[in-house]
Amino acid sequence: MSQVVIRPVASRRDLTAFVRLPNRLYVNEPNWVAPLRFERRQFLDRSKNPYFEHARAEYFLAERDGRPVGRITAQVDERFQEIQGSKGGHFGFFECERDPEAAAALIDAAARWLTAQGCDAMVGPQDFTMNDECGVLVEGHERPPIVGTGWHHPYYAELLEGAGLTKAMDLYMWELHIQGRKDVLPVIWDLAAKLEPEHGITIRHASKKDLEAEMRRFVSIYNVAWERNWGFSPLTESEIAHTAKTLKPILDENWMMFAEKDGEAVGVAVSVPDFNQVLHRIDGRLLPLGWLTLLRNRKRTDRVRVGFLGVRPEWQHAGVAAGLYKEHFDMAEVTPQTWGEMGWILETNDGMNRAMEAMGGRIVRRYRLYERPLAASAPDR
Repeated sequence: MSQVVIRPVASRRDLTAFVRLPNRLYVNEPNWVAPLRFERRQFLDRSKNPYFEHARAEYFLAERDGRPVGRITAQVDERFQEIQGSKGGHFGFFECERDPEAAAALIDAAARWLTAQGCDAMVGPQDFTMNDECGVLVEGHERPPIVGTGWHHPYYAELLEGAGLTKAMDLYMWELHIQGRKDVLPVIWDLAAKLEPEHGITIRHASKKDLEAEMRRFVSIYNVAWERNWGFSPLTESEIAHTAKTLKPILDENWMMFAEKDGEAVGVAVSVPDFNQVLHRIDGRLLPLGWLTLLRNRKRTDRVRVGFLGVRPEWQHAGVAAGLYKEHFDMAEVTPQTWGEMGWILETNDGMNRAMEAMGGRIVRRYRLYERPLAASAPDR
């Protein structure tokens, strides 16, 4: 085989090759869902993604004879390092042919760049943070991915481990069905029933008309409810506004809910109808007729992803989560979405995993994050 060449993405043409590489790698994989190409370009655009207000990154392509065979990013998130008290960096967007040499060269390139930035370890893949798509699918390849999650070739774990990476953390996706209401432990319904009469806490649905303000309420809970979690990266005001703008077309008020005490939000759940059930029809392209396909099929989704559900620490004893769980079951009885998946949930999050068992759920997919120590040097800015 010809020599592997690793080089940074340095032009618009390079970025196009970076974005489109997965379409070729997964061309014969029916469970893979192509992301919207224009959205990926904007997400990777340093001038448009507010992640880069507190982070820096480099993108790399692996080529043989000028033909892309793999890709990766290396990134340093200063807010993550500050919150976690860490010198760690991350890698992401890993895609590669079944080519151990190219995979190892990509990992080495990311490691060298992160070392030059003063990092003493790298974890990934994360695209770019734990708030985004992350992990490599290691169980559940027989299922199509739900919105915001990925589908990866089964050999990816082999490539990463062959490049010297070891397991850092597994992330679970739990499946829940409305037909399983009878399988839910009675304590869930008991706690939900006591929420208002004993604690004065009510559940309301969010308003898309006031979405930015609702997202601020969400993040005020998110940044305190998750701050002790492994890998946590807080959201900024800019990221809130950006996320609200990006998600507004697919958010459904039925699936955005707050638990409130005297008008103050104490818990939140944001679930998203599974837009992947529509995206798989257009291969990532809105033109010429992809946009019309999206409009025609957007209401045909039958599942949701429960992406975020959290409660302020001082109210976690009051059954707030149970009230939000019950509201999900209630919504599944009056909307086209009758089931869904919840995650990511860290394998070490015993409380949430026990709650999913109590709800009659089952783990259907597992994603793995990998790590590698680095010999940190003085930062090269």
